Amino acid sequence: MNRHEAQACLPKQQVTRFLSLAITLAFGSTAIAQGFSFERPPIDYHNAEVVDPVSTLAAKIRSGEAKLDYDKDFGYLKSVLKALDVPVSSQTLVFSKTSLQLHCISAQNPRSLYFNDDVYVGFCQQGDVLELAATGPKQGATFYTLSQSELGKPTFIRDRGNCLACHATGRTQNVPGYLVRSVFPDRNGRPRYGRGTFLTDSSSAFKDRWGGWYVTGQHGEMRHMGNTTCDDDVTPLDRESGANCTDLNSLIRTKNFLSPHSDIVALLVLQHQSQMHNAIAVANYETRQAVFNSNQMNELLERPPEHLSESSKRRIDLAATRVVKHLLMCDEFPLTDQIVGSSGYTKDFRSRGKRDSQGRSLRDFDLRTRVFCYPCSYLIHSEAFDGLPKLVRDRILKQLATVLTNEDNSTDYQHISPVLQRQILEILRDTKPEFKRIERELKNG
Repeated sequence: MNRHEAQACLPKQQVTRFLSLAITLAFGSTAIAQGFSFERPPIDYHNAEVVDPVSTLAAKIRSGEAKLDYDKDFGYLKSVLKALDVPVSSQTLVFSKTSLQLHCISAQNPRSLYFNDDVYVGFCQQGDVLELAATGPKQGATFYTLSQSELGKPTFIRDRGNCLACHATGRTQNVPGYLVRSVFPDRNGRPRYGRGTFLTDSSSAFKDRWGGWYVTGQHGEMRHMGNTTCDDDVTPLDRESGANCTDLNSLIRTKNFLSPHSDIVALLVLQHQSQMHNAIAVANYETRQAVFNSNQMNELLERPPEHLSESSKRRIDLAATRVVKHLLMCDEFPLTDQIVGSSGYTKDFRSRGKRDSQGRSLRDFDLRTRVFCYPCSYLIHSEAFDGLPKLVRDRILKQLATVLTNEDNSTDYQHISPVLQRQILEILRDTKPEFKRIERELKNG
């Protein structure tokens, strides 16, 4: 039924309401792409209750069930990492002035970042606060600060919009989310924006990665932008002097940090994980918005409450496809040399994986031609993925099964050989029970 047919079926007193709603929905359908819709129902990002690892820890502290210990050198950092199960080996160091406490950051005094599958923790020497972000199963990324003062009970303060100036843009897929940026930094850490910046993800050319970051580990003949600075907009960046660095002591006082490393493998995982989280959040928001809009139209047109319009179905299908492409690491930039980390991160990361009957995990590394042995993201096992509305989660798993059984002829997935298809299928069947259900449904029509 088109708009004019719908109006003809309505009493006159409802026509004005219909037109008003139609305009709202028309703008609402592109609002997420513009970065605004998440501020209103049904997402209501700033006001809705969140449940994530940081909010859970905060509740335990308030109730007395948990406590944080203060350290004279690192404030609450050590205790927070332990409480949130964030490994010290995940430490990466960024010295560009591109975050909240930029006054504390320089090439001699980088910010340290620690992360696991759900939480990111930022620490600055002499900083006023710890910066935290956590991914929950419903609202996606939520940002917090924790005062580094020993006075009073530790209290996590939820950000109410300041972080979103950078963390809800096209670089984060237009939802509150995460990003890894590569810049041309001067010796004070100030980005030379006249030379441009890069969003660093799995598709980025290796040579454009990690400007403004320290990088430790081996990467053979490949070159990146880390471990170096530039003081003008003309001189070519020296990618050679910072290559294959295993010791940062000539650049910073490593004893001032929990680890002497800024592990290249951790950086590779971080760049994948940040955009994978964002794609999951987009699917979550898009589906809830599509259902919300459809329900409004159902009420107005006296359709069954469960009716889902064709436009809403297409919207959800598109979001599902975006997630599948991120899951299967489409457009991943191929490695041309061996990557070797400098710390225990590689082992720590692998140890957290769900393993199939043959001992294989989606957290196993390749690090020769691609990052992971099996190009299907380990975040399929995350609470964020499991928290997706069933409407879109089922679509994602069905598309995934179709690709992995070679029933999808799209060129987007040609990087996954028949052998890899079989291996990923076997891992998912053993480690993701819901995937077996989807396969049965597809088989039974």
